[in-house]
Amino acid sequence: MSGCPYFAKRDIRHQQKDEEERDDSQDGTNKASKGGIIYGDYLQLDKVVTAQVLQSELKGNKIHDEHLFIVTHQAYELWFKQILWELDSVREIFISGHVRDERNMLKVNTRIHRIVMIFRLLVDQFNVLETMTALDFFDFREYLTPASGFQSLQFRLLENKIGVPDNLRVPYNRRHYRDNFRGQDSELLFESEQEPSLIQLVEQWLARTPGLEENGFNFWGKLEVNITKALKMEKEKLERKPESEDKDEHMAEFHKQRDVLTSLFDEKRHDHLVSKGERRLSYKALKGALMIYFYREEPRFQVPFQLLTSLMDIDTLMTKWRYNHVCMVHRMIGSKAGTGGSSGYHYLRSTVSDRYKVFVDLFNLATFLVPRDWVPKLNPTDHPFLFTADTCWDSSYCSSDDSD
Repeated sequence: MSGCPYFAKRDIRHQQKDEEERDDSQDGTNKASKGGIIYGDYLQLDKVVTAQVLQSELKGNKIHDEHLFIVTHQAYELWFKQILWELDSVREIFISGHVRDERNMLKVNTRIHRIVMIFRLLVDQFNVLETMTALDFFDFREYLTPASGFQSLQFRLLENKIGVPDNLRVPYNRRHYRDNFRGQDSELLFESEQEPSLIQLVEQWLARTPGLEENGFNFWGKLEVNITKALKMEKEKLERKPESEDKDEHMAEFHKQRDVLTSLFDEKRHDHLVSKGERRLSYKALKGALMIYFYREEPRFQVPFQLLTSLMDIDTLMTKWRYNHVCMVHRMIGSKAGTGGSSGYHYLRSTVSDRYKVFVDLFNLATFLVPRDWVPKLNPTDHPFLFTADTCWDSSYCSSDDSD
């Protein structure tokens, strides 16, 4: 006899119930129990989470919000370190020449974009700090003196490596910014001033944009011819209109536009503006940047255009960061002097200007945008532009494992 069907069915139902009640989330093994590095040791949390030493507590007057103040600024410094890590890797790709292999442009774009995202986070981080009131800050501010945010070595290094020019910096208490640092910190800052900055490396890269060669596509020569011809036609069209107040206004507007566009082809004027600090890029680099802008929808120029956009994002976010800092300081201490001895709000306000914008030329490119039919047409067959950063194939740049 084969057995009772009732019990067989009951066993099947129990088996199905057991399978239904099984918790897949509990599958797996705890590898940490077998030895090796654990989470806290890997992150060295014993150092990180014990690094908040309240000066108010040491003085016997523990102030609650000083903990928030310390944690927030430590978080800023950690993110500054990550930005420097990404920035140095990007600069190394440019310095070593590996940027000539366009496959490395993905690394450059990814890391620059990461810097942008970190700066977005840093701008928003002020919202947390501003949950502290001015009176809360006043309770422990005296314990900070003479410490000051200006003494952030990493932020000063960051400015130098991106390319904030020394001659455009706002003096700190009428002294050179480096005078506020001593010993190894001062040496590190000096060394960072001598190294190629990001803007210098980008400038060299832009100057190699293929298609600028006079004996090749000659983008600049063709653009000047097209703009000159189009402006002449615009003027003739306006002159044919009957006399009126509108005609005078349109003619005045035309003259302004013509002066702006024709100035674009005046290299001596450009060099003069560079000498005054109003422009940063060389004339040839400016040509390359404008070419990328005009052909940004072409597959060959999409990645370079994304890079230029991200560089402007960095400038924008650094300006927002400075501005948020100014607003927060004004809110917290009014017009009092800073803890480091500066004029406080008034000094910080003077740093929120174009003099601290590194890629200001990229912002100004929009000044020279013209109708699409004024731009020289590309022939993909004749001008494939295989390598953005160079006009010839060089197999020495083909290996992608010699750059991080």
